[in-house]
Amino acid sequence: MTTAPRTPAFEHPKSVIVFDLDGVIVDSFPVMREAFTIAYAEVVGDGEAPFEEYERHLGRYFPDIMNIMGLPLEMEGPFVRESYRLAGRVPLFPGVRQVLEELRERGFRTAIATGKAGDRARHLLTQLDVIHLFDHVIGSDEVARAKPAPDIVLHALDLLGARAEEALMLGDAVTDIAAARGAGVTAVAALWGESDSADLLAVFPDAALDEPAELLALLPAVVTS
Repeated sequence: MTTAPRTPAFEHPKSVIVFDLDGVIVDSFPVMREAFTIAYAEVVGDGEAPFEEYERHLGRYFPDIMNIMGLPLEMEGPFVRESYRLAGRVPLFPGVRQVLEELRERGFRTAIATGKAGDRARHLLTQLDVIHLFDHVIGSDEVARAKPAPDIVLHALDLLGARAEEALMLGDAVTDIAAARGAGVTAVAALWGESDSADLLAVFPDAALDEPAELLALLPAVVTS
């Protein structure tokens, strides 16, 4: 564990975990890079696709990233098409399935709050046979404002019937930490993906984890009355 849990963020027992998807649950970056490169070539044309810049904005909704980068919104069509075509090559991160199963056994309720569109996220999690380990899967197209706004986290809390102090959000992007903080939720950084760890630590998450199994050390079983 890179940073120890900070108080008062962990003083209230947790019963709800909200997860980002890409870079936390699934190792989607190689496929994402390929889909982005194909979409760029198809819509923009010659030249190297600026995936490194795109990567810096991950966590946001794809159209929002296109606007920030000044790229054509028409890239979304081929990007989504290729993402579906290549979805079978996206794996879970090692240890994630076991962590999700253990969280269910301990009584936690869980949700996905992703920058992806909801249909894409549910399709991918169904292919990976883990969708049953989440109570809800919410995409950025299903809320008014995508991350870094808190809307998607607040919507997850509403669906789960949970208060902010009962929840923890685990994400690999600065936008995840911002969304969690905006919703009043404990913010935990996942450092096992391709995101820049220094950028994440610079925004002072309540804890930062080097591997998925460390999440279990933060969370005793849910106490039910």
